Amino acid sequence: MTCGSATFMQPDWNAVVDRGDFPALPPSERLRVAVASGEAYKTRTFTRDLIDEQAKLLWADALILAFPLWWFSMPAILKGWIDRVYAFGFAYGVGEHSERRWGDRYGEGRLAGKQAMLIVTAGGWEPHYGPRGVNGPIDDLLFPINHGVLFYPGYDVLPPFVTYQADRMDEAGFKDTSDALRDRMRTLFTEAPIPYRQQNGGDYSIPARELRSEAVNPELVGFSAHIRRSS
Repeated sequence: MTCGSATFMQPDWNAVVDRGDFPALPPSERLRVAVASGEAYKTRTFTRDLIDEQAKLLWADALILAFPLWWFSMPAILKGWIDRVYAFGFAYGVGEHSERRWGDRYGEGRLAGKQAMLIVTAGGWEPHYGPRGVNGPIDDLLFPINHGVLFYPGYDVLPPFVTYQADRMDEAGFKDTSDALRDRMRTLFTEAPIPYRQQNGGDYSIPARELRSEAVNPELVGFSAHIRRSS
């Protein structure tokens, strides 16, 4: 996992949220992660590793999550990084929550104005992840990460860079992939992001936060309905 140009996950990173993340939490008090997380973020009483990682995200102009696709998602250690670093008050629970507005999220939030992108390697063939592939379309598999983990706290999310049959790649394939990735990195701050619909942009009803039939064709359902399409 890389953040901006200078952050790398430590090899001994703890991937599990537990009481150790909240040194100020009294031993007799029940651990309610969202509550403890919000208080620790507000009072800066997280452990040093979490405070440092949050500071790096605020500093960086871009976040790149690079990982092998394991069992249709990210590896546990990366998910654990998100679970611990994305604190209440930092990545969620931000902004006004009322019948009029349900927070600054999905296009707004603490990390708005920054870029994010996935670099993913997969062992299967590209057709396996195509529109009719047995594994399901790659964009659908990555939607919970792109839309949920990245767009939720405000990132502009770029289309992912996916390499298929990565464990069977020969030297020529490695060179071609490296060249293609190098070209993508040159466009990190100029490429158009995935046009996800912003929660507070008018397409969703209040307070249900469901796509409004007047704004979006009611026949559009599923993940793709949350992406703006040019007419």
